[in-house]
Amino acid sequence: MAGQFTINTGRLLRFLLRRDRLRISVWMLSLVTVTLMIAISFTDLYATKADRQAIAETMLNPAMTAMVGKGYGLEDYTFGAMMAHQMLLFTAITVAIMSILLVARHTRADEEEGRIEMVRSLPTGRLSNLLATLSVVFMTNFLLALIIGFGLASLGIESMDLAGSLLYGAGLGAAGFFFTAITAVFAQLSENSRGVIGFSFFVLGTSYMLRAIGDVSSEALSWVSPLGWILGTQVYVNNYWWPILLTVGVSFILCILALYLNAIRDLDSGFLPAKLGKRRASFFLQSPFGLIFRLQRTGLIAWAIGMFVIGASYGSVLGDLDTFFEDVEMMKQMLTPVEGFSLTEQFITMLMSVLAMMSTIPTLMAILKLMGEEKKGRTEHLLSRAISRTRLIGSSWVIAMLVSFGMLSLAAIGLWSLATASIDGGIDLGVVYRAAMVYLPAMWVMIGFTVLLIGLFPNGSSWIWGYLIYSFIVVYLGNLMQFPDWMSNLSPFGHVPQIPVEDMNIMAIFILTVIAFACTTIGFIGYQKRDIEG
Repeated sequence: MAGQFTINTGRLLRFLLRRDRLRISVWMLSLVTVTLMIAISFTDLYATKADRQAIAETMLNPAMTAMVGKGYGLEDYTFGAMMAHQMLLFTAITVAIMSILLVARHTRADEEEGRIEMVRSLPTGRLSNLLATLSVVFMTNFLLALIIGFGLASLGIESMDLAGSLLYGAGLGAAGFFFTAITAVFAQLSENSRGVIGFSFFVLGTSYMLRAIGDVSSEALSWVSPLGWILGTQVYVNNYWWPILLTVGVSFILCILALYLNAIRDLDSGFLPAKLGKRRASFFLQSPFGLIFRLQRTGLIAWAIGMFVIGASYGSVLGDLDTFFEDVEMMKQMLTPVEGFSLTEQFITMLMSVLAMMSTIPTLMAILKLMGEEKKGRTEHLLSRAISRTRLIGSSWVIAMLVSFGMLSLAAIGLWSLATASIDGGIDLGVVYRAAMVYLPAMWVMIGFTVLLIGLFPNGSSWIWGYLIYSFIVVYLGNLMQFPDWMSNLSPFGHVPQIPVEDMNIMAIFILTVIAFACTTIGFIGYQKRDIEG
């Protein structure tokens, strides 16, 4: 009986591997290359023990703890402890994103587009596609764990031995396993791929927030988060393997649940069915703008809440900054205070660059919704009516512009709301808001590049995510890794003045704005002339 449910799973597995061979290769090559490069760069940046202990002092700061995780081995900050503390969490999040996108692509997205129905018409089992998908993504994460583990060990860096390196890789693989499994469950619950990705990213964001709050205030709360489990391995310090076993065990249970739900549900249905709409559409919904906004309303509300909470979580720990730097004599010697600005205001510049790039995620999702609808054959139906292409893509562009402003504003207000409560004397909302809004032109450039891809290279529109990941690496890690200036200059976020510490660079903002609208204009023209998929 079980064989009937899984017949030809092997053939489907090989088909999925062939279909995603380039996509998987790019993900793995990027993750392995960045991980090994950063490990090597640490040996150049912090060559002496004194250098490493100096940076370890900064990691005691609650804001840094919330951002990168609780530090272990800070009293003897070896290269291994530094690598695990500063890189394991963010690399695990990237692996989780890879797993979420791959699973959603081969489950609910293929089901929406009718591919699963065609596969099921052939001699395949009811569970074959889901089982093949899980196998492919699990194999990808397992191989990634092995390559990174042996790769780090092969560098021959002091304190980065084979046992710790394999545990580092296992932590990344386990994070991928968990989010592979949870996405497979949501693929059975939601009726569309948008919901699957939205729910999965919500779990990822919640996991990060629980871990951040728990690491700063309540350790027990960190153990509610799967990301907290990964950091609990204390790689290169104590090398605990049991959190890996816990994560893999929970992932296995979630996979069983996903397979069971897939076996009992009807094709194209979900256990959380979409709510029936009104009999008559409102005037707002009868416009392209209203329709596109309505399709994304739930996701945008979730992202709005998430950005406010993330900003607030960073703001809640800013109150300890001045006290921290006053108590640490080494930090007094290392830092050169900027006259007229508190250490908290200086630290806000770094937080805002991170929040701006996080706010860019829902912004790009808003504009890329246009391509998603086109690939599903729905855009052709809209354009057959009295709707111009310019009006259609213009509606998506306006929504993306509004989302960029709204998400960044909510992140800034969230940070200010708790920062002003935790800092004696509060903090000026205008300072925080200006530090955030200066990143808007960089976000507009990302929107403009996306419109350009949609208009000229529609099949490559998803590569904008790679550019955003690149921007995060070179801007956030650029100073730490001492990347050359030209690398950060390739990202629009690398040209944004660090308000309030730096003076406003009107020329840089003007050039970014011009580039954004030039790319947008070219994209509009290309969209008017190219064929519409359908």
